[in-house]
Amino acid sequence: MKVLVTGGAGFIGSHVVDAYVASGHDVLVVDDLSTGRRQNLNPRARLYALDIRDPQLEQVFLSERPDVVNHHAAKANVRESMTKPVLYADVNVLGSLHLLELSRQYGVKKFINISTGGAVYGEPEYLPADEEHPARPLDPYGVSKACFEYYLPVYQRNHGIRFTSLRYANVYGPRQDPLGEAGVVAIFAGKMLGGEQATIHGSGDQERDFVYVGDAAQANLLALDHGDGGTYNIGTGIGTSINEIFERMTGITGYPLPAVHGPAKAGEVYKVYLQAEKAARELGWQPRVDLEQGLSLTVEYFRSL
Repeated sequence: MKVLVTGGAGFIGSHVVDAYVASGHDVLVVDDLSTGRRQNLNPRARLYALDIRDPQLEQVFLSERPDVVNHHAAKANVRESMTKPVLYADVNVLGSLHLLELSRQYGVKKFINISTGGAVYGEPEYLPADEEHPARPLDPYGVSKACFEYYLPVYQRNHGIRFTSLRYANVYGPRQDPLGEAGVVAIFAGKMLGGEQATIHGSGDQERDFVYVGDAAQANLLALDHGDGGTYNIGTGIGTSINEIFERMTGITGYPLPAVHGPAKAGEVYKVYLQAEKAARELGWQPRVDLEQGLSLTVEYFRSL
């Protein structure tokens, strides 16, 4: 089938494109290349260098007529969202709605939406958080992602567009930006391999659910044919502290410097990890790459650069 992947030149989106191409699908990518990179793009995918808010996006739908839209494009920096909430609403809500409207107008059969389990739930009432946990985001990024989710069942009910929404845990792996604001594994890898000081923000006792990017891509492959009308956590169900990530990566890289702690990041959840039993039951998905293997693969990638 023909699949349009927004954000398909980005870190996670490019791995999803690879998975779709490897499975024989015809893949086109919409990416404004603000954070995505051409070198991430699978050579068998066709790139349209556009913002999802651009009126020219309609021409892509008119000429390509995709069967499925996989929506990874987003503004996704928690700290930036605290200072630019209007921008985050514009891209993540209005831009996504523009994409959904074009999907309605041009006969898209299914819309796979990418959301966030880390930011939608806020500070969890219980752990691991399941899909029934109340959505109580602590930052405008989480608010914007939670807001758009409400449109999906409305469009399914009124316009027949099937949807599956995937709420990612903390995805890490090759191609993540070591110079970016998000992605502690990539940031640590870049600093440690470069012999620079790696800084832990806050106490380091914060816990996250780290899921390898290849496993996240597999969930998107399964969502093509499963999970209609469902929202699914994509995580491991295991909380790992930032201090433990630092220690594990020190061992993998041979990093000689001690940990240094800086100020905590505003708006971030202290501890969150996700129950993914629903994804196992209804999508047939489960994580396959454990943390030690995933960290080693990530370090190997950055070392190769």
